[in-house]
Amino acid sequence: MKSLVWTGMLMAMIVIALGAYTRLTDAGLGCPDWPGCYGHYSVPSSDEHLAFAEKAFPQRPVEPHKAWNEMIHRYFAGGLGLVILLICGLCLLKAEQPKKLPVFLLLLVLFQAMLGMWTVTMELLPLVVMGHLLGGFAVLCCLFLLLLRQIPYRIPGGDAPMRQFGKFWLVGIGILLLQICLGAWTSANYAALACTQFPLCESDWSQRLDFAGAFSVPESQSYEFGAHNYAQRVTIHITHRLGAVLTFVYLSWLCLQVYWRTKARLLRSLASVVMLLLGFQVLLGVSNVAFKLPLLIALAHNITAATLLLACVALTYTLYRKT
Repeated sequence: MKSLVWTGMLMAMIVIALGAYTRLTDAGLGCPDWPGCYGHYSVPSSDEHLAFAEKAFPQRPVEPHKAWNEMIHRYFAGGLGLVILLICGLCLLKAEQPKKLPVFLLLLVLFQAMLGMWTVTMELLPLVVMGHLLGGFAVLCCLFLLLLRQIPYRIPGGDAPMRQFGKFWLVGIGILLLQICLGAWTSANYAALACTQFPLCESDWSQRLDFAGAFSVPESQSYEFGAHNYAQRVTIHITHRLGAVLTFVYLSWLCLQVYWRTKARLLRSLASVVMLLLGFQVLLGVSNVAFKLPLLIALAHNITAATLLLACVALTYTLYRKT
């Protein structure tokens, strides 16, 4: 079971990376239908299939590189769904395995598939795109929790006083999730390059702030390349930066508390991992602005966010279940 859950986690991380790559290469509508691509379960290539695609979707001519980006993402997502179905079935059949978490995980991946469909049918509606990204993170975290349930580790000698500190880590996870939401909203609304200066935006940024417009969904036929105006995108970007500062300060404080309050090597090691990932994530965020959102750095920013979330989940789980 443990190896199967590891496989699911690896596939979930790949799906998250492929989803980010699809979004960053503007391939979210590379296939204008779902679950296939121009009426086929592969990217059309023959003259006959291309003629059918042109007739069926005249507003969306076939762009093979974008279509393949989207379909490869779907293939891996489908494979992940099958792995999770197998995990759920085995957990239900084996008495010693947890039941509620695998069933929830299966329902979550089914809902994630629906979000994937709505991402296409609703023309990249930002709320759906953000929900789809968060759903991928949620699937990864649930698989990780299931993996932790399979590992019978303990802190030697225990560290019961630290258990009471777990509630602060739960708040930290909440703040991190909020920051991930802001990052997803920034990406879904194509606001990553709304500000090209650092540490603040252009000189008149404070005069442009429009929070009501920035966090609403304007009417639009399609949300590809964004539907918000420049001022609203600046507001989204600035909010994401401020969220990054809050997240960095709070999680750094939590990590220092772990060092001050316990001598347990496991807890200190986990806190060190959180701090390293946190610093690396900030560096990637700054690099995205400084180097105008290069693909590899933007992709690493997404993957590091997922890894940081897993590190925080591991530390919080350890405080509640293993001390």
